[in-house]
Amino acid sequence: MSFLERVDQTIRRSAAWRSIFRQPYPADERSRAMAVMNNVFLHIHPVRVRQHAVKFAYTFCLGGLSFFLFLVLTITGVYLMFFYVPSATSAYNDILRIQSEVVFGLLTRNIHRWAAHLMVFFVFLHMMRVFYHGAYKPPREFNWVVGVVLLFLTLFLSYTGYLLPWDQIAFWAITIGFNFAESAPVFNTMSKLLIFGGLEVGQNTLLRFYVLHVIFMPLAAALFLAVHFWRIRKDGGISGPL
Repeated sequence: MSFLERVDQTIRRSAAWRSIFRQPYPADERSRAMAVMNNVFLHIHPVRVRQHAVKFAYTFCLGGLSFFLFLVLTITGVYLMFFYVPSATSAYNDILRIQSEVVFGLLTRNIHRWAAHLMVFFVFLHMMRVFYHGAYKPPREFNWVVGVVLLFLTLFLSYTGYLLPWDQIAFWAITIGFNFAESAPVFNTMSKLLIFGGLEVGQNTLLRFYVLHVIFMPLAAALFLAVHFWRIRKDGGISGPL
């Protein structure tokens, strides 16, 4: 390779590097701010963080733990999807096969199950912490509504996942929810057809809940999480003590 070719290759590499990393190493206040604003991952964090926001005893990292559990559920759920078929005739056998034959299947399923329980627990505690600290007050009232939506999405994720093992406990637990929908005024038949896929709990119900659990609810939760983080950033970071 000639000298000119090496120079041209160096220039191309430098241009490619600059297209990815737009700012130099953050050595001063301006470069640090520009590095944060031009990075898709760092942009959710404010340039400056208030002192109270880094104290563990103020937030107990409940929001961060909830998001971490969401990531754990996503990873373990994708792994379990490779070995599970939403069929009323084979779903329960698939669960048994995951626990007995699949490599790390029992561990993965238990992590997924306990992470789901813990996520509901930590999201509820996070909402309580925000409420008692008054972090729902202006200008954060919109983000409080987003958080309430995320709470309900967490509960719906847990509820839809409860049916997937297709055992007796799951079947009769979902039947209770089916009876609730049947008792609803005016929209009882419509709600049963829309949510449960028929007039009784069966194959259509399992398929509906599977699609809701692995596609619709996670995508909706990811969308509202992005909005949630963005609003925290735009509202000046974590709210201060009252």
